[in-house]
Amino acid sequence: MNQQNKIQNPNTQVPKTPEMNDRDRINDMLATEKYMTDGYDKALNEASHAALYDDILSIYTETQNCQRELFNLMFQKGWYKMDAATGQQLQQSYQQFSNYKTTQFPQ
Repeated sequence: MNQQNKIQNPNTQVPKTPEMNDRDRINDMLATEKYMTDGYDKALNEASHAALYDDILSIYTETQNCQRELFNLMFQKGWYKMDAATGQQLQQSYQQFSNYKTTQFPQ
């Protein structure tokens, strides 16, 4: 995909040295938060005790919010870029999920 299809803010420059810089640290924290929310998600699916479920849900929510804040920070600094979806891609996704809804749920 070419650069015009990227969604990205101007890149905040960081030193290019062997030592970890702010971008590296935040990227590492973001990866850790993603990993942790994945684990908490699995724990929520298998928690059999209501109080335990509530505690895990609280921790999960806090971890997910932290992950989102780190993502937003990286995106604002131009360290996280995404591919822009084309109109055709959006239409295909819409059609896929519209078909799923009509074929998977009884009416």
